[in-house]
Amino acid sequence: MRRGLSLAVAASLLLSGCGLSHGLYNVPLPGGADVGSHPLSITVQVHDALDLVPQSGVKVNDVAVGKVTAITLSKDRRSADIKLELRSDVSLPANAVATIAQTSLLGEKYVSLAPPSDAAPEGRLADHAVIGLGRTSDGVEAEQVFGALALLLNGGGIAQLHDIAKSLNTVAHGHEDDLRGFLANVDAVVAQLNAHRASIASAIDSLGTLATSLQSENSTIARVLDDLSPGIKLLAEQRGQFVTMLGALNHLSSVSENVLRSSEEEMVGDLRALGPTLSQLAKSGTNLPKSLQVLATYPFTNAAVADIKGDYLNSFITTSYATTGGSVYPQSGSAHRLTAPPAGLLPNTSSVAPGFSSSLSFSDGGS
Repeated sequence: MRRGLSLAVAASLLLSGCGLSHGLYNVPLPGGADVGSHPLSITVQVHDALDLVPQSGVKVNDVAVGKVTAITLSKDRRSADIKLELRSDVSLPANAVATIAQTSLLGEKYVSLAPPSDAAPEGRLADHAVIGLGRTSDGVEAEQVFGALALLLNGGGIAQLHDIAKSLNTVAHGHEDDLRGFLANVDAVVAQLNAHRASIASAIDSLGTLATSLQSENSTIARVLDDLSPGIKLLAEQRGQFVTMLGALNHLSSVSENVLRSSEEEMVGDLRALGPTLSQLAKSGTNLPKSLQVLATYPFTNAAVADIKGDYLNSFITTSYATTGGSVYPQSGSAHRLTAPPAGLLPNTSSVAPGFSSSLSFSDGGS
């Protein structure tokens, strides 16, 4: 009788458990961390809540600081919202990160909170804060580890490792010295790169600066490219003419080459014949340009320009004569401008009285 009653109670409990929406798996776990009378309420958004259940623990540096109170589907039905309660004395930055971790390989799940590792901590995690999807991650599941191991062992990479090793042995057989030389060259190249790593880093930084400059001139470059479009279109339309022009230039160069080749000896002879003439011209130095300057103004030199007044050229007369009868006449070698002959002097030396001489010369003349 008692045995039958026990079986009936057990069956009823089993049927009642199966009648729950998700079975006994969804029943909250007992216990959990003591969060005090005024806990912090935090929401963590994750892509997959895995096997996390209410009453699961929340830890910071492996120390229990709270518990999971609820797990619901987000409004967009693409993620899960995990409600947490934390002790009010928990000190975490506002940009804290959350991870669904596991105590051991087959242990329970819990939520791990920590400061960010790739950014500086900012502010403090406050009540009703939300840790978004960008700051949450999932831990590695035992199922994932065993699945990867099964893929490797069952027709995965193990079977191919033998083929790869065999192929490498076939390639290397008889080429050991070449492979050693190749590896030595690789080592030398790597050593050179390592020795110039500062220059390489500087070149990369310079490229970054250039890219920044080009980015700042993006609108100008775009405008230039837009303005080049009509010119490129015109060049494309005149492609046939350019090809014809280049063909004509090619023909001209061929003809010029034939002419130069056929007249090579004559040209060399002419240049050699010009050698003595060019040598004498080089020896003349500045005399040649000076003579050309005088030739262009013949018969009037540059000195005659100072004597031109208006439309006429003045004349200078140099006379030489002696003194007679106590009268003093101009001495020999003096020069002066005459508007009329002095009294008692004649331009004809045959009329001069005996006892003195007179000479008449013109330094410049003409009008």
